[in-house]
Amino acid sequence: QVLERSRDVVDDVSVSLRLWDTFGDHHKDRRFAYGRSDVVVLCFSIANPNSLHHVKTMWYPEIKHFCPRAPVILVGCQLDLRYADLEAVNRARRPLARPIKPNEILPPEKGREVAKELGIPYYETSVVAQFGIKDVFDNAIRAALISRRHLQFWKSHLRNPPPPIIIVPDPPSNNEERPAHLLEDPLCADVILVLQEKIKIYAHKIYLSTSSSKFYDLFLMDLSEEDQQSAMGHGFGVAVTAAAERMLHQEERHHGREFLLRAASFDICESTEEAGSGQRKPCLRASTSDGILRGNRYDNGERGLRRGRDLSSWSRAFTSIQEEMAEDPLTYKSKLMVVVKMDASIQPGPFRAVLKYLYTGELDENERDLMHIAHIAELLEVFDLRMMVANILNNEAFMNQEITKAFHVRRTNRVKECLAKGTFSDVTFVLDDGAISAHKPLLISSCDWMAAMFGGPFVESSTNEVALPYTSKSCMRAVLEYLYTGQFSSSPDLDDMKLIILANRLCLPHLVALTEQYTVTGLMEAAQMMVDIDGDVLVFLELAQFHCAYQLADWCLHHICTNYNNVCRKFPRDMKAMSGENQEYFEKHRWPPVWYLKEEDHYQRAKKEREKEDYLHLKRQPKRRWLFWNASSSPSSSPSSSAATASSSSSSS
Repeated sequence: QVLERSRDVVDDVSVSLRLWDTFGDHHKDRRFAYGRSDVVVLCFSIANPNSLHHVKTMWYPEIKHFCPRAPVILVGCQLDLRYADLEAVNRARRPLARPIKPNEILPPEKGREVAKELGIPYYETSVVAQFGIKDVFDNAIRAALISRRHLQFWKSHLRNPPPPIIIVPDPPSNNEERPAHLLEDPLCADVILVLQEKIKIYAHKIYLSTSSSKFYDLFLMDLSEEDQQSAMGHGFGVAVTAAAERMLHQEERHHGREFLLRAASFDICESTEEAGSGQRKPCLRASTSDGILRGNRYDNGERGLRRGRDLSSWSRAFTSIQEEMAEDPLTYKSKLMVVVKMDASIQPGPFRAVLKYLYTGELDENERDLMHIAHIAELLEVFDLRMMVANILNNEAFMNQEITKAFHVRRTNRVKECLAKGTFSDVTFVLDDGAISAHKPLLISSCDWMAAMFGGPFVESSTNEVALPYTSKSCMRAVLEYLYTGQFSSSPDLDDMKLIILANRLCLPHLVALTEQYTVTGLMEAAQMMVDIDGDVLVFLELAQFHCAYQLADWCLHHICTNYNNVCRKFPRDMKAMSGENQEYFEKHRWPPVWYLKEEDHYQRAKKEREKEDYLHLKRQPKRRWLFWNASSSPSSSPSSSAATASSSSSSS
């Protein structure tokens, strides 16, 4: 098997790959590992800066010493640690292993800088995430082929090998794949779609109804006795009356059982005696359905409650709809589910592709049965999907991106509507100031905390009410809108810090970041309007640090340090009550700093002393007196002087 995996074809060139690892510790025999090497893959860990330092100082010079002509490729390993929860990773490591610190995780720029300095390509891989491994080996082979071309230029397959390609960046995981995974693993499913009388596909009302108007109308159809007359006018059948259902619920409460065990399944049959009068009376008789739709039989031999309709005249895609007690595919517990029988022309493979579109808004271009997919899309009146199929058939698949964007926008609006009205809700959160309805499938697909609560062995997984103490309706509504739409929405009664606490409690770091941005923006706008925010900043600081809102905490630290003197003057007790780490940070980063204040004080004192000395020096120095001719003697002396001048001038002449 190893030999088979070593053979590969890269750019139409058949190669055989042989690996020889230095293991990093064979200091004496390591030179033999470099012998006759075609290419050298130099690896380091992105979680260990020392390993990248050793690339330049030890490994690369050694490689160039033993095999100077072999091309070298730099590879950063353990890429998954860049986005992983390091606390969980450290807990899973060996007890004596050195913990990985967040500041040790190297960004891609560090690896690229070293690779550029050495003049070699750079790639990143992750064995855990299975990312980039094949790219590294393929590009290493390309580098070896280019190097060998200089020695064996006459071989045709070595004339034009492409250079190592640029690696595509690996984004952090997101929630876009969650709905598709929920379709494969039907957690909290409440719909059973029956195909060809024998194939069951479990789905969720909220996903189907928010993606398809046909499913929305189907699941909102009234199956009770109140809608009997209008239903019969359209040729529908009606099932068990509401009175019988209430009687069964009373019996359930009387016996104290968790699930509905004692129930009867009834169908409406038309009275032949009054057929001529034009009036139809429902008579109840036992139902005899097929094996697919038969209710689960319990230990006491009783069947679950049923009520349903015939849909053959309502839509070409559906045959019937029925509510009955069915077994959950994961928990194996009975629950009330909606069973929808699909038309016989719908095939399982194309229908799963349609369901994937209804869950994710995407259609794979490599689907084989595109015509069957288009047929099902027309039956369900999903016209966007039919348009996507037409684009693929016309080699215009690039246009499907806009359709997918429009799909998500449209479903976001419908999800908001369902959240506001509580439509198709299957769980109620009991809060401090009321209750709010939600949808388990949407919560599971967008929040790991919710997925663990509703999918794990907890009491909340089998109940319809979940109590969340210390939570308000405004905060919970903001959390639900974020989980449903991925967007942050504020309201006048929303408490920013309480929302941060709830988001951190539910392990939603992105929502925490969005709330931090909203809070900082509000504080800055208030400061521009000359509102005193120093007290609020002091309150937010330690709460933000405790609840992992580190960006808000950093902003609060910056604000306090920048306005340190004013804050200390207004809130001296609060500043003294701060933690030791915060006080140490204030002393280190306060503005103006202590040394500047001391220097300024010294400068002011020295300046005053200098001014005082200059003043005293001027005061002690005697005043200078200038001697001038007296005004009385100047007229008499002027004629003689002028005469002397004249005589002298005449003598000289």
